[in-house]
Amino acid sequence: MIGFLLRRLVTTVLVLVGVSVLVFLIMQLVPGDPVRTMLGTSATGERVAEVRHQLGLDRPLVMQYSDYMAGMLHGDLGRSLTLSQPVSAVLFPKLANTMILAAGSLLICLAIGIPLGTLAGTRQYSVADRGSMFVALAGASIPVYWAALVIIDVFALQLGWLPTSGMHDTRDPGGLVDVLHHLVLPAVAAAVVPTAVVARMVRGSMVEALHADHVRMLRASGVPERLVIWRHALRNILPPVVNIVGLQIGYLLGGVIFVEVVFNWPGLGGQLHTSITAGDMPMIQAGVLFIAFVFVIVNLITDIAVALLDPRTRKAA
Repeated sequence: MIGFLLRRLVTTVLVLVGVSVLVFLIMQLVPGDPVRTMLGTSATGERVAEVRHQLGLDRPLVMQYSDYMAGMLHGDLGRSLTLSQPVSAVLFPKLANTMILAAGSLLICLAIGIPLGTLAGTRQYSVADRGSMFVALAGASIPVYWAALVIIDVFALQLGWLPTSGMHDTRDPGGLVDVLHHLVLPAVAAAVVPTAVVARMVRGSMVEALHADHVRMLRASGVPERLVIWRHALRNILPPVVNIVGLQIGYLLGGVIFVEVVFNWPGLGGQLHTSITAGDMPMIQAGVLFIAFVFVIVNLITDIAVALLDPRTRKAA
């Protein structure tokens, strides 16, 4: 197990370094001059050159990257070109809000996806199986922003049950209850696709587990069906389910961007959308790296959990 952990940690560090290099180079290839964007079109060439020198943008790319990584290791992600504030001071609260939205969506995903997939897998080819998988297929095919707009139209505009945007009531913030009230619709919208994916994965794993030889032997020996399903089959499908849930957590962290924009949720996705529109390169770099970092760490935790559940995977890694 220790060797497995060391290999995964080394791989994680290499992936993070590779992502940082890739993001840095992509930002350099984006058309437009970030300094010109910051100063405006009326700035003189001399002023633009002066600011570029102050920011170190006139130095070779290798030196710019080394300075950027050195700053990251010390917690300095640079300054926003449009807000004139430290990037970390802007993004850390946004990241916390995104984590709240992702956690709410994950709870909905697990509460619906696992029971739905289990129901379909234990009743293969039945009406319940076909109906639930049709719903899951439809959910996986729906664009996230379209689902968000439909949910707003039905539950906020027509029924008037829940608010359409924001994280708090601007007139009378009500603490945790107010946050949960605003969280419901965006969390449901973000959970549509992950719930469908988890349901289909659980269904396939359950069908495979129920056709295993040892499960057939248990049935032949007279073990009640509910014990076969809940004590034996579910235990066997835990590794692939944990794996797919970990991937969906990464999807939620990156995929809630559209949901945050539609619902005006003050998270990392909304800030990235604003920064991309304004051409704020330091903010974009840091935001993408935040998402990549959390995604890689979640995958590392998922791999460790799967290795603990299924020791055979340790040798394959």
